[in-house]
Amino acid sequence: MTTLLDKAIRRVQALPLEMQEQAARMLLAYVGDDQPILVLSPEEEADLTEAQAEMRRGEFATAAEVEAISSKYRR
Repeated sequence: MTTLLDKAIRRVQALPLEMQEQAARMLLAYVGDDQPILVLSPEEEADLTEAQAEMRRGEFATAAEVEAISSKYRR
């Protein structure tokens, strides 16, 4: 194992377990493992499917709608 990979592994080991799982999935995907990097809940999967359908229909937020949402989070 290279020094850099060893350092990365040690850093990942210090992360919370959920983040360790995500890092492991990314590394496995990099080397050709077929496991998904991100696993969606049924609700997230439904939201994604609906968002993709909206995109295909060309239903995007207007500039005014984006500005209205963005202004809520500006300091």
